[in-house]
Amino acid sequence: MIYWAPFLHFYQPPTQFHAILKKVCNESYRPLMKMLLEHPKAKVTINICGVLTEMLNDHGATDVLAHIKELSDNKQLEFVDSAKYHAILPLIPEKETRRQIELNHKTNSYFFKESYKVKGFFPPEMCYSDEVGAILSDMEYEWVLISGIACAEKWPLDVIYNVPFNSTGIKVFFRDDILSNKISFHNVDNDSFFSELKNLGKGKRDIYVITAMDAETFGHHIQNWEKLFLAEVYETIENMSDGSAYKQLKQKTDLADAHRKIFESSEQVPQVEVVTISELLDKFSKKESKPPKKSSWSSSKEDLTAKNYYPLWNDPSNHVHRLQWEHARICLELVGGAYDLKDNPESSRFTDISRGLLDRAIHSCQFWWANKAKGLWDINLINKGLVLQEEVVLNAYRAIKVSGADEEDKREFYHDVTAARDIANKIRDQLFIM
Repeated sequence: MIYWAPFLHFYQPPTQFHAILKKVCNESYRPLMKMLLEHPKAKVTINICGVLTEMLNDHGATDVLAHIKELSDNKQLEFVDSAKYHAILPLIPEKETRRQIELNHKTNSYFFKESYKVKGFFPPEMCYSDEVGAILSDMEYEWVLISGIACAEKWPLDVIYNVPFNSTGIKVFFRDDILSNKISFHNVDNDSFFSELKNLGKGKRDIYVITAMDAETFGHHIQNWEKLFLAEVYETIENMSDGSAYKQLKQKTDLADAHRKIFESSEQVPQVEVVTISELLDKFSKKESKPPKKSSWSSSKEDLTAKNYYPLWNDPSNHVHRLQWEHARICLELVGGAYDLKDNPESSRFTDISRGLLDRAIHSCQFWWANKAKGLWDINLINKGLVLQEEVVLNAYRAIKVSGADEEDKREFYHDVTAARDIANKIRDQLFIM
């Protein structure tokens, strides 16, 4: 048996334009939900970042949330946790990582109620490090999903690796990067997808395959892809479920020609079952393994060799990235200072404002869109992220200024403000000239 566990990542940045969110809902989220509900045997594992959950609620897309909850209640959909504002977890302090995860769980639990039950974790952009693994283990997540390039052992088709952290450790599932990217970039169809699965399963009694990609791939990035690919795959698996797929397909001449070559290339019909990722835990043995490699789902082997583990978010050769992270570091320092020095209602109020803004201000998209050399360059989304960070600086320093702290302490923190202002100007200079 081949167990296929599809995973979808739902996310939009906190700075997203309403018109774009509406477009994504109409092109992707609503058609996806409709297709899944029309196929009651279909299963999927998802994360939805809490910021998107709130945005869907606030922007008139509560039907999307209701359908996600319905699929969960139907046991077609498994939730996993993530970071609420899609921060790149290996690049932020442990305290911020834990906060992002806790906010995500709190937000989704509020909207999805008792339906929001999680065992696993999806780190944004599959950006992973040992430090993140240790945090997840300590927070008692049972498993984490990361990129196949992170695997430091023999590729796990019929075993689940457990990485020891603390007293227990965490189980690690790896995305099949090759097959996932073929789906994401429209380089596979129903027939070739099953051929790929068959090739992976040669010589094995039971195997599992995990594909993972942005939910927006279906319908928004690739028009009607939820119908042209996902629906067809689910329907083919449904036809296999009673062990007489070939017989059924022969009786449906319109399907027979489309699918016959899947089966005629082998004496035995390949049996495929779609499952959620957590269902794999009861089907395969566990084995201790080396720690996965630091990486993301956009990292190449060359990136890892160069120790450029998160190239689209923190490339050492990217001048804008260096400036962005230096500005973010100052934001973190100022908010920390505001918390340490607040001592009256006014300073507490501005501290709380800066804290809430900081959660949003470290979202990943501002860094992703600052890759001019890679063809990823959006001055508005870079600037929107910078504006959020500047608002953090404004409110955090205001909290310090109105506190009863020594004037010398206030002057020290104001030096951070002036440094942040200079860095922000340098970033905007790049937006003008590049």
